[in-house]
Amino acid sequence: MDNSLIIFGGLFILSVLFSKISDKYGVPALLMFLAIGMLAGSDGLIGLEFDNAKIAENVGTIALIYILFSGGFNTNYKSIKPIFKSGIVLATFGVVISAVITGVFAYYIIGFSMLESLLFGAIISSTDAAAVFSIMRSTKLKNNLASLLEFESGSNDPMAIFLTITLLGLLTATTVIDPYTMSIKLILEFILGGTMGYVFGIIIPSLINRVKLGSWGLYPVLLIALVAVLFGLTEKIGGNGYIAVYVAGIIANKKEFLYKKNLTGFFDGIAWMMQIFIFLTLGLLVFPSELPHVAMISILMSLVVMFISRPISVFMSTIFSKYNLKEKCFISWVGLRGVVPIILATYPLSAELENGQLIFNIIFFMVLISVLTQGTTLNKSGKIFGVIEPSKATIPNMPSSPISYSDIKQYKIGESSKVIGKNLTELGLPDDFLIVLAKRNGELIKVSGSFEFMQNDILLILCNSELRYQKIIRIYEL
Repeated sequence: MDNSLIIFGGLFILSVLFSKISDKYGVPALLMFLAIGMLAGSDGLIGLEFDNAKIAENVGTIALIYILFSGGFNTNYKSIKPIFKSGIVLATFGVVISAVITGVFAYYIIGFSMLESLLFGAIISSTDAAAVFSIMRSTKLKNNLASLLEFESGSNDPMAIFLTITLLGLLTATTVIDPYTMSIKLILEFILGGTMGYVFGIIIPSLINRVKLGSWGLYPVLLIALVAVLFGLTEKIGGNGYIAVYVAGIIANKKEFLYKKNLTGFFDGIAWMMQIFIFLTLGLLVFPSELPHVAMISILMSLVVMFISRPISVFMSTIFSKYNLKEKCFISWVGLRGVVPIILATYPLSAELENGQLIFNIIFFMVLISVLTQGTTLNKSGKIFGVIEPSKATIPNMPSSPISYSDIKQYKIGESSKVIGKNLTELGLPDDFLIVLAKRNGELIKVSGSFEFMQNDILLILCNSELRYQKIIRIYEL
């Protein structure tokens, strides 16, 4: 146990420290994590034995749940509204086009059967949320491109997962599956997944505001549990759990609730931990000595995906969009592959498909190529296509007029006030009505989101309109 903890902790420390290389030289951190996992594996320096595809698949599923929720939780709903239609088309129609084109090329280049080739195309068809989120957040792009790419990568995994499971089912099934039934199942998965995500996205802020736990440290535990329940419940009723957790994160982010900033930061850390964990696990699963045998095929298929499948799917999916030629070319280039294709590549291994190991090795190599080439040239390609927003010199924004004495109001909470027992976040006060300070039993208290109002509290309010002040006092019955 001692040795296991030392190795486990050491690998995580190495992963975190090696992320500095990513920041300094532009090498994607995910590539560092994979490399460390491979070095620690049975073919590497440490020689850890691990070849259980089912465990890797389950670990990947759990990791992906929280990576997607964190991605949605960090997404501003206003930023995705202008690109929602284009993002949905890319995440569904675009994935199917990419899978089919890649599958046809795999049929002729690799020599798989047509069904196996289409399965291969489905596995590699989705862009990776973890890779795109980590890279896009450090790059300022024009015309909502960052929002589009983040939204696409966060919502195209369900389609790739559905295609993979369906095609794998056709390959292993003893009876013929009805195409009509499959189509209905796909539509239901998306509808139920989106609906469950929307419902939980509304429930989460309301529950956090009302539950009033004794310690703030319990709120992350509550949210982790809610996300797990959401995914499991959605899958149980036939919906898509991945869509549900991503949508829930986006909808929850729209509302104000207790410790929102803290919880967002916490889940950002959870997402990084999950990325490291799954990439280390998948790095352990691969045998580097087997990769040279699939190098040429992997390079050829990577070229097909980067320069044929992805561009065609992007241009067809955005044909009626506002994006120009250069922007579409940039969207095509940011089709990074990462953790999701490798997780999906464990499915044929778990199902003991004849070519399962070969599919896994090729997909793994293709992900390495994608992250190494596309991930490291993102900023350069952004400059070439002219989509990077130029940095503007920051000019201090001096207020046009100082705060006057009349802007500051004092109010005492009476015994009949409806806000007694509620916290500031629950009220949802407008931005131009600020409660900055409270006096209770002679003690001055800074009013934050978790501040709970009590009878006889004296509030210091900042509002620059007397009419606005009186209106809000009446509405909220302070």
